[in-house]
Amino acid sequence: MPESRRKRGRERVYDAQRTREAIVNAALAVFAEHGFDGTSMDAIAQTSGYNKSLLFQYFGDKLSLYTQVLKRADREMGELMGRVFTPLLEDETLASNADRFRDFLRSTCGAFFDYMVEHPQVMRLFNWEQAEGWQTFTRIASQFEPEDLSRFEALLKRSRSSGLLRSDLDIVVMVMLIQQTCWSSPAALPLYQLLLAGKDVSSATALTHVREQIVAFLVAGMMGDLGARNER
Repeated sequence: MPESRRKRGRERVYDAQRTREAIVNAALAVFAEHGFDGTSMDAIAQTSGYNKSLLFQYFGDKLSLYTQVLKRADREMGELMGRVFTPLLEDETLASNADRFRDFLRSTCGAFFDYMVEHPQVMRLFNWEQAEGWQTFTRIASQFEPEDLSRFEALLKRSRSSGLLRSDLDIVVMVMLIQQTCWSSPAALPLYQLLLAGKDVSSATALTHVREQIVAFLVAGMMGDLGARNER
C-alpha cells in the first residue's frame, strides 16, 4: 500500500477517534446537567457541534452513548485504583500488618474521593443515578466487569480473618459505602457552606480538611480491634 494511502487511513482513524471522544465529552456534560431522562440526542449534538445523525452512526442510540460515558469513567477509575492497588498488593504482609493495611485504606478512600472532586460531572452522573434509583444503570450493569472490586473484596476478607478488619461488617456493604460516601460528600459541599455560616468550605485547604475527615471516618469505622489497638 502506498505511504500516502496509509497516511490518509491513519488520519481518518484519528479523526474518528477524536470525534467520538468529543461526542462522549459533550454527552457527559449534558447527562450530568440533566440526567439520562432529561437529556436528548439533540442537546448532545448541539453541545458537541456534530450532526445528530453522526451520533446515531457512532453510538446507535442514547442508552448506548450513555453506556460509553460510564465505561470511560469506569476505565479511568479502574486505572486509578490499579495505580493504588498494584504497588501495595505486592506487599504480602498487607492483609496482616495493621499499619500497612491502614495506609492502604487511606490511600484507596483518598484516591476515590480525589477522582470525584477532579471529575465533578461524573460525580453528578452518579448522584443522578442514585436519585433515580439506579434505574438506567440497571439496564446496562451486565456490561461492566467489577474486577477491581473483586480484588478489593478478597483483600478485605483476608484482612478480616487476620483481625485487622471488623468482623461484624459485611464486606460488600463496606465497599459500597466507601464509594457512595466519596461521590456524595464532595457534592454536599454547598450544603456544608449553608450550614456552617461564616466558615469558607470552598478553598483548597477546606477541601483537604473535608477529605481528611471523610477518610479518617471511613478507616476508623472499618478497622477491627487489632488494628484499633495498633493505632494507639
